[in-house]
Amino acid sequence: MLLMDQDKDQFSNEYPPPSFHFKVVFTSQTGRVDTSFQDVSGISATLTAEETTQGGENSSNIFLPKSIDYSNLVLKRGIAPLDSPLATWCSKVLHSDLAEPIIPTDVLVYLLNEERSPMRAWCFVRAYPVKWSVEAFNSTKNEVAIETIELKYHHFYRMM
Repeated sequence: MLLMDQDKDQFSNEYPPPSFHFKVVFTSQTGRVDTSFQDVSGISATLTAEETTQGGENSSNIFLPKSIDYSNLVLKRGIAPLDSPLATWCSKVLHSDLAEPIIPTDVLVYLLNEERSPMRAWCFVRAYPVKWSVEAFNSTKNEVAIETIELKYHHFYRMM
């Protein structure tokens, strides 16, 4: 599930790209499922290092690379209907008591320009839901009810 050659030609090199116009695409065996979100966060990788002492050297320690930690991809949107493909997938993973195998999917996040052409893109490999929550309801505010979906993934890379 990589970018097709014709898709790569459409990417814009505008700088700096705006962060308010984006698209999230879930890939699956049935094809690409496009969904709308209010907020995307958690695009983060951190190299952890292990501190060790060097024999005979007492004035400083050495830090050796250990592993890369990825934060969860956090997606926020208005509460979707129960029959949405994403809601069905999340429910299957989170409410089946692990009786069924988890089927991960790749998730693509695109930053778009005003013509809706991709400017930047990230691919989150083998993602699956690990948390689903609903924000608090408040009778004094006139806001949309928001659900939050957190995805764990194997790794991510920037495509453009």
